Amino acid sequence: MKLLRSLAIFASLHSATVHAFTVHHPSICKSRKEVSLFASTDNTFISSAITISDAVSSLAGETIVIKYGGNAMTSPELATGFCQDIATLQKLGMRVVVVHGGGPQIKSMLEKVGVESRFEGGMRVSSKEVVEVAEMVLCGNVNKQISSGICSAGGKAIGLSGRDADLLQCVKLLNKDGIDLGNVGDVKVVNTDLLEDLLDLGITPVVSPIGTGMGDEKDVAYNCNADVAAGRIAGELRASRVLFLTDIAGVLDKEKKLFKELSIQDVNNLIQDETITGGMIPKVTYATDAIQLGVKGAFITDGRVPHAVLKEILGGGADGKGSGEGGTIITK
Repeated sequence: MKLLRSLAIFASLHSATVHAFTVHHPSICKSRKEVSLFASTDNTFISSAITISDAVSSLAGETIVIKYGGNAMTSPELATGFCQDIATLQKLGMRVVVVHGGGPQIKSMLEKVGVESRFEGGMRVSSKEVVEVAEMVLCGNVNKQISSGICSAGGKAIGLSGRDADLLQCVKLLNKDGIDLGNVGDVKVVNTDLLEDLLDLGITPVVSPIGTGMGDEKDVAYNCNADVAAGRIAGELRASRVLFLTDIAGVLDKEKKLFKELSIQDVNNLIQDETITGGMIPKVTYATDAIQLGVKGAFITDGRVPHAVLKEILGGGADGKGSGEGGTIITK
C-alpha cells in the first residue's frame, strides 16, 4: 500500500495536477481535509517516490510483456486493478503487451455446449471442436473485456487474435510422449512488425493465444499455451521484462520459503535436486526460455496480490528486480 500511495502521488506530480503540493486522492485521504506533503514527517513517501522514479527512468520506452491469467483474471477486483496497472504503465512511458489465458472460461463453455476435452501433460487436447470453442471464448468475450477494461482505466488497448495479420504462426505441437494433442500449436513465428506498430502508437496489444497454421495449413486454427506465447512474444520483441501472473507465491525452496532471484543455472540445479517439481517446472521453463531469447528479466509473479504488476515493475527501482516480495525473478 505504501508503494501505491506514493505512486498515486508520483503520477499526479508527473502530470502536473498537484498544486501547492496538496493531495486530494480519496484512496489516500480518509477525509476530504487537505493534506500537505510538507507537513508529514514520514520518510516513506520520499523513499518510495525515489524508487518509483528510478524504475520509471530505467524502463521508460522499454517493452514489457505480461501473461495474464489465473485468479488475477477471474476476480473482478483483481481484474480491475490489473487494467489500472496497465494504463498506469502506459502513462509512465512503457510499451506494454498483454497475452491472456482463459482456461476456466473455456472449460465452462465446453460444458455448456457439450464438447468433451481432456488434459495430457498439462496441455488441453484440442480437437477441431475444442479449438472452435476456445477461439470463440478467448478471441471474443475474454479478449474484449480486457482491452475494454484497460481503456476504461485511462489506457489505450486493442484486442487481437493470434490469427490476425498472422500474429502467431504455428505448427502442430508434437508431444514428447507421442500423444496426439490435436490442434495444439507450437509458435514458430511472431509478427513483431504488427506489435511494434501498435506500440509506437501508444497502444497496448491484448493478444489471445489462438494461432494460425503455416504453409498449406494456413487456415488451420491452433490452440496455444498462453505462457509459451507470452515468452515467445517477449523474446522476439527483445522485451526488457516478461511477467507471468500465477496463482502461486513464486518459486519456493524445500522449506516453502520464497526464492527472490534465480539464474538459469540455479533453476536447472533446483529441478535436478527436485526442489522444483510438478507444475512449477513448465512455469520456470517458460521463463528461462524467454531469457535465452533475449529478455532481460522474467518474473513469476503472484497474481493474487492486488496491483501485483505495478508492485513488481516499479518496486525494484533502477535495478528492475521487483519488490522482492511478490514473486521470483529469473535472470541470465
